[in-house]
Amino acid sequence: MDSITHLALGACMGEAFAGKTLGKKAMLWGAIAQSIPDIDFISALWMDTSSGLLAHRGFTHSFLFCAFITPLFALLAEYLHRPHNIRLGKWMLFFGGVIIAHIFIDAFNNYGVGWWEPFSHQRISFNAIYVADPFFSLWPAIACVALIYLKKRLPQRKKWWQMGLGVSALYLVYCLVNKSTIDREVKNTLQQQQIHYTRYFTSPAPLQNWLWYVVAGNDSGYHVGFRSTFDRKKGINFQYFPRNDSLLKLLSSKEDLPKLIRFSQQFYTVEKWGDTLVFNDLRFGQMIGWQHPLGKFVFHYYLLQPADNALVVQRGRLEGWNWNTIKILLNRILGN
Repeated sequence: MDSITHLALGACMGEAFAGKTLGKKAMLWGAIAQSIPDIDFISALWMDTSSGLLAHRGFTHSFLFCAFITPLFALLAEYLHRPHNIRLGKWMLFFGGVIIAHIFIDAFNNYGVGWWEPFSHQRISFNAIYVADPFFSLWPAIACVALIYLKKRLPQRKKWWQMGLGVSALYLVYCLVNKSTIDREVKNTLQQQQIHYTRYFTSPAPLQNWLWYVVAGNDSGYHVGFRSTFDRKKGINFQYFPRNDSLLKLLSSKEDLPKLIRFSQQFYTVEKWGDTLVFNDLRFGQMIGWQHPLGKFVFHYYLLQPADNALVVQRGRLEGWNWNTIKILLNRILGN
């Protein structure tokens, strides 16, 4: 989830925990604790891009990190706010809950999180909500702004943090329901269209939860398409993208490749663009793929020019967007 949403959620959780006791300082503690797992961004200062991809949402999003950082936060807060009537155990529960909420929510996205690091490199990903979904983020943001301006003792403060956290939680449940519906329909469609696959996933298209991006295939290549929760027809118009592993023989150096393959969870293709080779991670979707089925993939890594990959995960995400693109997206969401 994006950083602003984490800050707003944390602020609401801080208010719920100790707003009456600490005032707006409780919101600050919640916002900081909710954001602390994203401290892994500093790895970009010394790691190459492919290593940084694995470091992000890795150890700092693990249960071990949570177990390590929680008592440090609790001891610091307990010391700074003396005298007070909050036991150390309550501080521990608060900070532990806020940090676990962060790594749990991040698992709803397609990037994946390393809950079990460093003992296992398995990434947990529910693929149920887009990384920046305004329908999820709006409510805690509104609540956070209201809590900043409302005075400490006003009873309305409780209603605001309850709204910010409650509506977002209900929306996550709604996303899981949509996910379950789409997965069931996609599996039936793949069977009806006689598409053989060993792995597949569905993930929301940008900024909403009704149009879903579908990828299914095997080591030879992948079928890519879109399915809306409002679609009336049963079939999916798939485009096939060969994986092209044979092109990797053209690489003189393969230092980045094992890391990229591990990061992609095998959902990748290789393409030749002019005089360079490109590694596509299919999990992050296409540039306006609902409008251009053969469009480039958002995550494309230049294998022959590693220095040109500073912004690789969301490269070109909004490229080509205009009002017509938004109109087509809305129509596609509605099943047209």
